[in-house]
Amino acid sequence: MKRTAFFLALFLTTALSAQNLVSTTLLGTKTQSQLLSTFGVPFIQYGVKYYRITYTTTDVQNALDTVSGLLVVPNNPNKIFPRVVYQHGTSGSKNDVPSFTTNGGEGQVGLLFGGLGYVALLPDYLGLGVSDGFHPYVHAASEASVALDMLRAETAFEALNPVLTNDQLFITGYSQGGHAAMALHRNIEQEHADEFTVTAAAPLSGPYSLSGAMRHLILTDTVYYYPAYIPNTALSFQTVYGNIFTQMTDIFKPVYANLITPFFNGTKTLSALNTQLITALTNNEGSCRPYRMLQDSVVQAISNDPNHPINVALRANDTYNNWTPQAPMRLFYCMADDQVPFMNSIIARDTLTAAGAPDFLASDVNPAADHGDCFDPAMTSTVLFFLGFQQIGTVSTSDPSEKDRLEMAPNPAHDVLTVKNLPKDGMLEILDYQGKRMFSARVQAGNTTLQLTDVPNGIYVAKYSAGGVMRMERLVIQK
Repeated sequence: MKRTAFFLALFLTTALSAQNLVSTTLLGTKTQSQLLSTFGVPFIQYGVKYYRITYTTTDVQNALDTVSGLLVVPNNPNKIFPRVVYQHGTSGSKNDVPSFTTNGGEGQVGLLFGGLGYVALLPDYLGLGVSDGFHPYVHAASEASVALDMLRAETAFEALNPVLTNDQLFITGYSQGGHAAMALHRNIEQEHADEFTVTAAAPLSGPYSLSGAMRHLILTDTVYYYPAYIPNTALSFQTVYGNIFTQMTDIFKPVYANLITPFFNGTKTLSALNTQLITALTNNEGSCRPYRMLQDSVVQAISNDPNHPINVALRANDTYNNWTPQAPMRLFYCMADDQVPFMNSIIARDTLTAAGAPDFLASDVNPAADHGDCFDPAMTSTVLFFLGFQQIGTVSTSDPSEKDRLEMAPNPAHDVLTVKNLPKDGMLEILDYQGKRMFSARVQAGNTTLQLTDVPNGIYVAKYSAGGVMRMERLVIQK
């Protein structure tokens, strides 16, 4: 377990880490009560401080760039916390990123994780936030590298602030962030296992299969109300690889190329472009069919030539190939997703299962939910999944908050479990990682012995609640 002593770390932090962190700006604080009121999640145990940090990384041309991200820290210097990286979804504008949206956007996810007892890192990505240039959308390598460099910058932050982390690292993200989360997980296990170890990962509703599910969407003449994703991807790959087009009309018909060009130049937001493309496609084609933006010759080439630069780029940014995840991993998705087809998760599931991933599961958390409505059940499942592995240490054994742990024995349990030293009569629940209640019983103050004969083998969260008191602990049942 890593214990970052302030003065020692101040002198021993490597030159790379010291140069990596550029600036730190305190954005605000939230109390535990405020977070409980905002999120209504009973597992929240801490207030938080949250910061915009800037740090150095390399862009897609391998040049030095300064990028930003949101860093959220539980407000308890006596604890040693795990870290979680949350990769955000598609941004509608340059500042639609976590470090600029803590009062209503995805930045709030960082506040939630901080309240749950994680040091939360939410990168803004290249080309967004304070970073210059065009954002390399769904470019797996840069999504991973920006997050890796934020982890390194956080180490430098610890050396200067009363923050302690252990060696646990959790990874998640939604939509584009699901793609980015899987890219980061793969990159760490394949190239940086000597530096980081992933504890558990949960990519959510991401476009993992660019060359499969998303390519099929591009080539299908169907109604789709997110047409701007297609030029965003094409322009990203032009920025990264330089061989997708010479001029915009090589890919897009002139009427649509004229709308897309200002977006490429940075004078139009993605949200504005999407609205304009919907209107133009509806007026010109009778309905919003993004396929009809493309030049007929491009559609034919992509359909027939597997080595067309677009096909090569799509394959290069699939996030599940040539990899067997070693850390526990869950894919949470919704079958009715109207933005990112659920087949992305199915293709990733089948590929990773065939590769022999040792602890892997894909789950449809709400078959009726669209992309927006899928977020809550996917995040709830992720929180419960991560809680089963989370370890929070204590700097001082005299820390009074240690009394808040739920004591159980034996753990792993068989058919019988004893819950110890409870302060008052209450309720004990056993939840699986989808939030399903597997067992519940009234428990008495002091010690209570429970029969778990009907609870199957598995890893669960045991939750005790009594009149405003809440304690929880990971529970393994192994018969």
